[in-house]
Amino acid sequence: MKRMVLVSGSSNPSLAEKISDFLDIPLLDPQLIRFANGEICCQISENVRGADVFIIQSTCSPVNDNTMELLILIDALKRASANTISVVMPHYGYSRQDRKARPRSPITAKLVADLITTAGASRVITMDLHAGQIQGFFNIPFDNIYASPVLTDYIQREIYNENCICVSPDSGGVDRVRHYAKKLKCDLALIDKRRTGTNIAKAVNIVGDVSGKECILIDDICDTAGTLVEACRVLKEKGATKVYACATHPVFSDPAIERIQNCKELDQMIVIDTIPLSEKAKKVSKIKVLSSAAVLAKTMQRIYQCESISNLFIESE
Repeated sequence: MKRMVLVSGSSNPSLAEKISDFLDIPLLDPQLIRFANGEICCQISENVRGADVFIIQSTCSPVNDNTMELLILIDALKRASANTISVVMPHYGYSRQDRKARPRSPITAKLVADLITTAGASRVITMDLHAGQIQGFFNIPFDNIYASPVLTDYIQREIYNENCICVSPDSGGVDRVRHYAKKLKCDLALIDKRRTGTNIAKAVNIVGDVSGKECILIDDICDTAGTLVEACRVLKEKGATKVYACATHPVFSDPAIERIQNCKELDQMIVIDTIPLSEKAKKVSKIKVLSSAAVLAKTMQRIYQCESISNLFIESE
């Protein structure tokens, strides 16, 4: 008999619980424990033979621990004779190293893809992948779903007016921001950014007129918030009346929280719960968290029922 089973890793339990509530399917306890030397062990608590299992696990900080935990869960479920093992990975860790940008550098996005595939995953589901070509690193079905229905719904309800303009923080995000601008029926601007080192960027110029506009910055990842703060500063210098920032994945490495809190030019930071916020981040009033649970749950349900996923996003948008 066909059966859907949900398993949650330890990286984002609150999101897993929301997905469980939406689908009305209880989470299976993988009984994760750590030995004294830090090694991870699990013991699947129920029979999953022949079941279609979905593992909900973001490979966020601590990235290495959560990635290893995911691989161990996949291996345990494979050896327990699960029919299919779908990895629901809202945030894909190591995705920013998606090509050989410098001599003698790794392509970690491909390495993680190989590890997940070799461990025994049948399918991978992620949200707002940093680079589309990562899908080609897998020889199993891969679904890159979008946070845009969640973000555009909030923007239209709480922010949008005829004076808004969507802004890309760099040239690499233009296609993403063009999609939002089309949905919101507003203009688009681009910040010309120069990266001077790892996690160090300098905004040089703005392509487009933002004077007297309410700017909506849209990006996939907010890490140290250096690019974000620099972009907000330049936009206000060019005459923007308000600046809102949207990011799917709130990585928020130090000193991101301090930068966001102290950035007077930033009116609101809107993020998705693909990564759980730290207690420190939760106390920052200008950070607004939106839930991806409904989008992820509907996607999982459609995969289980062998229905179209693209139709879900056409309907949502």
